[in-house]
Amino acid sequence: MPLSADRCICLRKVEYSETSQILSLFARRHGLMRVIAKGAHRTTRAGASKFGGGIDLLDVGEAVFTLDLEKQLGTLTEWKLQEGHLELRRNLRAMYLAQYAAELVSFLIEEHDAHADLYDRLEHTLLEVATPRQEEAFLTFELDLLRETGYLAELSTCIECGSGVSIDRSMGPRLAGRPSIKRGGPEHEHVFFSPQRGGVVCRQCESVIPDRMRVDNRLLRMVQSILRLPRSDGTAQRLPRLTRHQTDPINRLLAGHVEHTLGRRLRLPAYVLDDGTD
Repeated sequence: MPLSADRCICLRKVEYSETSQILSLFARRHGLMRVIAKGAHRTTRAGASKFGGGIDLLDVGEAVFTLDLEKQLGTLTEWKLQEGHLELRRNLRAMYLAQYAAELVSFLIEEHDAHADLYDRLEHTLLEVATPRQEEAFLTFELDLLRETGYLAELSTCIECGSGVSIDRSMGPRLAGRPSIKRGGPEHEHVFFSPQRGGVVCRQCESVIPDRMRVDNRLLRMVQSILRLPRSDGTAQRLPRLTRHQTDPINRLLAGHVEHTLGRRLRLPAYVLDDGTD
């Protein structure tokens, strides 16, 4: 069988035996794929290993592999590590965010469906979440991933009556600074979100939506503004510094939406939302 080569990120790993691993890789040109790395932990008498002694979660490498679409597992034959994310592994919060990004990719993208732009965004995000801009870096990637894969909830129009909800077009140019908020007025009102219906609900319709969750108008406008930004690796750099007080409520409602849509539980939100570290 012919060999293929691609740049890959390791999204999941399972120790298959004392010497081998089964890996879920996100490849730039080949999409998601599952491969077995036979002898990943085996070294020669000289101490050499074609896999560098094993492949770790979130490692980035140049991979050589065989791929048969009729089989569940391909075979990894070579791996050259390009980025081991040492800074990421020194920060617990960053590691949780990075693993959550990997979990979302593995759940939302079909196997062998290439998404080169999303691959580039993920590789860049794994670097950014190890910096002080980790909250905005993860949120922008999460929104891009949901939009690209068709899982983004309706965040502008009430899913019950169709009226526009909390769209402030003037926010876009002001993202470089924090907008002023007048407490007690319309700026500080709440709208609602329904994970089951997959979108926002206006105040007039909230009484007929049993699974509604309260959402601060300001956070909804923030998300709408992020979605209007031109997409690039530097998207998060154009945002004001975000805190968990701002991002946790958005991450929570998006996780609920994804879980309801997929009909399965996500593992990482409990750590991302409740771990308590900065």
